Amino acid sequence: MQDKSTPEDFDVVIIGRGPIGATLANLLGLCGVRTLVLEREARTYHLPRAVHFDDECMRVFQTLGLADAILPHVILSPGMLFLDADGKMLLDWSRPQTLTPMGWHLSYRFHQPDLEDVLISGLARWPHVSLRSRCDVFALDQDATGVRVRYEDLSNGKLGEVRAAYIIGCDGARSLVRRFIGSGTDDLGFHERWLVVDVLLKRNRDDLGDYSIQHCDSQRPATYVRGTGTRRRWEITVLPDEDSQDVAQPAKVWELLSRWVTPDDAEIERAAVYTFHSVIAQQWRNDRLLLAGDSAHQTPPFLGQGMCAGIRDAANLAWKLASVIRHGAAADLLDTYQSERQPHVREFIALAIRLGGIINTKAIEAGLAAGQVRENAPVKLEVKKPLLGPGLALGDLPLAGHLAPQFSLRDGSRGDDRIGYSHVLLVDSAATLPSRHARSQAGIGILTGDDAERIAPWLREHGIVAALIRPDRYVLGTARNDAELDRLVAAITPPTHVPSAA
Repeated sequence: MQDKSTPEDFDVVIIGRGPIGATLANLLGLCGVRTLVLEREARTYHLPRAVHFDDECMRVFQTLGLADAILPHVILSPGMLFLDADGKMLLDWSRPQTLTPMGWHLSYRFHQPDLEDVLISGLARWPHVSLRSRCDVFALDQDATGVRVRYEDLSNGKLGEVRAAYIIGCDGARSLVRRFIGSGTDDLGFHERWLVVDVLLKRNRDDLGDYSIQHCDSQRPATYVRGTGTRRRWEITVLPDEDSQDVAQPAKVWELLSRWVTPDDAEIERAAVYTFHSVIAQQWRNDRLLLAGDSAHQTPPFLGQGMCAGIRDAANLAWKLASVIRHGAAADLLDTYQSERQPHVREFIALAIRLGGIINTKAIEAGLAAGQVRENAPVKLEVKKPLLGPGLALGDLPLAGHLAPQFSLRDGSRGDDRIGYSHVLLVDSAATLPSRHARSQAGIGILTGDDAERIAPWLREHGIVAALIRPDRYVLGTARNDAELDRLVAAITPPTHVPSAA
């Protein structure tokens, strides 16, 4: 029995139980890392917030073993259309309804409480992961051996403390952890008030459509989003002379919604004014304290990438933490987290700001320049995902820093399910493999053309004989010949590999 005077000890304490904190905790559970999640609130916030995630996020949820549980709660999104004040289409951002190279669809709509419930329920699978609600963290004391975390149990007013090797702040835009890190923020210049209205339809309104609609009206820009079930959302610009409290009153809300719906059509679930920001923390790590999600970056919602960015943070960070905590990797491995993720998220935020400018009709010409102009037709918008910033990827080799595709195996299963949350070497055939000793030393999983039909053509297409993929599915490096293949294997020799959890 533990001495009551000695604080409980964990490898990682995550502050915040939202989708980012819960995803990170599940990934650390996969890695066998002793993890505690501390959350101030008693239960999942019951109202909608984020409403979109992409194929890369679903691939992370697949890694968690939770994709099948999430699928019943999502619908596919056909994409987004940008209309001018007269209803003429300016930009067509349709999403393909086929599977992407990630093995999933490009765009999903969801109700955030549903997603959080699945993620939180998933934590029960890991005996070494604990969740404590109604715990308000107020102090973080860092020393050479770890961090002392002090908190108040709001259910009874008692003070508690634990120790951990690392603290991850998934505690949102007003992050306590960011304050303890002492990080300033880079302001990318977008700060606007928008009224967010979620309604539940009382009757069928198929005419509203499944596409998201950006109404690019200089008088009052607005966004329509189809949600799951009967949920529909409108985001409407608040004008400079309007009072935030007044504009959220029911009479004003129905006045603003009157061009689309009336009280006969729907009931208001939530109406609130939010200020959309564009900021990035300058410092994501201070020794044993790190940031993820909104505590590290905030974006306007026009690209639907706010939560997605945080899910990517978790996927990038978890295996690195496991490498340091469980397998003796040097702690400076954690510095590659910010160096890789910060430029990636900055590029997405910059694009979201540009789209916001189009919605406000201030920069339509700039938006048109982003696509290919066609005679008498809207511009077709395509968004390419950014590459990782500098870090672990062997940047002088083809595809380094790109996302790797997920290959379907010959038995019909998905490649990631075979691999798990670990490194994998993709090779044409067993004949290409380095020695069994080298591979066992490196702890690398293997997928060959014998396992998946598309692996060999993909390698040949890129002029390579092998590709080494990280646990977060990004390409660590590739090899064009045997010498480069040996170099790849050497790049991941212990202690930087992540074996499966015990």
